Amino acid sequence: MSTRVADGLGLVARLVLGTVFLVAGALKVPTPEALAKATQAYQVLPHDVAAYVGYALPIAEVILGLLLSLGLFTRASAVISSLLLVAFIIGIAQAWARGLTIDCGCFGGGGTVSADETSYLPRILEDFGLLACGLWLSWRPKSPLSLERAIFGPAD
Repeated sequence: MSTRVADGLGLVARLVLGTVFLVAGALKVPTPEALAKATQAYQVLPHDVAAYVGYALPIAEVILGLLLSLGLFTRASAVISSLLLVAFIIGIAQAWARGLTIDCGCFGGGGTVSADETSYLPRILEDFGLLACGLWLSWRPKSPLSLERAIFGPAD
């Protein structure tokens, strides 16, 4: 694969992953209580721990989204984003397998819903697509239009 193609893929992966994390986090920041309830609905973590995760997650998503979108600390941001996406995939899959009827809360909302309102498979597939972006950037973090390039120059 040529360097140009790899750089182009890196730019697209960085902007897609960064934008999704930034938007998802920004939509949840104004309603931390709702996300705490959404996180608790997964019934994986102890009730109080799930609430704290729900409060912290939007802030982490906004920070990761900004870093990825700007192309700063790209590899570290991509690795952390990838780990979060694996956790999201496992969380949604276990909720589906256990027959829980919840909204994932990916872009706000969340919590218990009726069975016909669940959308587990599409969310899991979306997360796998985003995970592919994160894994690519973990392997090849160099991309055009990044602050890392502007500050440190192109890495070879």
